[in-house]
Amino acid sequence: MSERIQRPRRSFIFTPGLKPEMFPKALASGTDIVCIELEDGIAPKDKDVARQSALALFEKPQADDGVERIVRINSMREGFGIADVQAILLTDTPPPALMMPKVRTPDEVVILDQLLTERGHTTRLHVIIETNAGLEAAYDIAHCSPRIDAMFFGGVDMAAELGCKNAWEPLIYARSRVAHAAASAGLDVIDVPYLDLEDPEGMVVEARKSKDLGFAGKGSIHPKQITALNEVFTPAQEDIARARHIIKTFKEADTGLVVIDGKLIEKPVLREMNRIAIIAERMGL
Repeated sequence: MSERIQRPRRSFIFTPGLKPEMFPKALASGTDIVCIELEDGIAPKDKDVARQSALALFEKPQADDGVERIVRINSMREGFGIADVQAILLTDTPPPALMMPKVRTPDEVVILDQLLTERGHTTRLHVIIETNAGLEAAYDIAHCSPRIDAMFFGGVDMAAELGCKNAWEPLIYARSRVAHAAASAGLDVIDVPYLDLEDPEGMVVEARKSKDLGFAGKGSIHPKQITALNEVFTPAQEDIARARHIIKTFKEADTGLVVIDGKLIEKPVLREMNRIAIIAERMGL
């Protein structure tokens, strides 16, 4: 199993498994993550073809272009999800990462982890918290598998389960709880896409609020949203300089805490500093 790797996750976009010809365009959109969709965006009658088409993409070596590739499978609690997992276990060229939707308990993740381990696949996992049960168990889910790299907040389904409006204020508790769970396990947390394409200013406002809560990035529903999202979640030059200074100071000190500019800085801060430095490196900053 490969170890958790920190990387930029400022934006992501879905591309349908049913249309593999759209995959290269998604990769070239400027996003940090491309997620091939097998779940909600695929009709039941098309699930088998979408699965075959998506997995076929990984039979060829993937370019080292800095874009994270994920396949969103169907829920492990559904027949389509079981079929997705069976197909992944049969292939010798699995996707580098899987997104698990509607996770309710840690057991779902543990089972998939064990199956992948038994098969010898190094595939990473990304978990969506979008149900009441998943929200209740979010902390335990975040800690249940070393394969998990990130947690995603599924605001649309969460709002439906809660019976509340899909807006910032009604979902602030749920968002915060997912951010807390992810942070407790050292995971990136990614926010739900902003659905109104005609309100780019509103998207930027919400993205900034998400960043303030600790989110590393936010989803998009169209390539035209990606540039703005990347800008919001790209650290400022002064933050980059500070992060590099802290990393260098810790390395030279070889201790659990240091004093920088008169302030005590402890080692847990390093994770965020490393993430900032990694984003800056990718951007050539």
